Amino acid sequence: MTMIVSSADRIEGARSLTMLGRIRAATGWHAASRGRLRDGEWKEAALQQLIRRAEDIDADAIIGLDYEIDGVTDPDDTGMKLQRIAATGLAVRIGRV
Repeated sequence: MTMIVSSADRIEGARSLTMLGRIRAATGWHAASRGRLRDGEWKEAALQQLIRRAEDIDADAIIGLDYEIDGVTDPDDTGMKLQRIAATGLAVRIGRV
């Protein structure tokens, strides 16, 4: 079954949802000003990790998908400004009819 992912808080046509819990996944650290991937590609990488986490707990879907820039570091500590993209959502099972 293909994982259903939605930024909404419900899934159209689902009769019931069993909430499994909030899940989170983040990309590796990369330069904030320029990384080897564009922002959309970083988001896709975070989403793919989030989907793997949902699959690990036998979820059918992720609802409430959201992205954030996680932990921008101080350039004085690392020599450059670093960031990573985090994806969060609620893992759910769709009720069977």
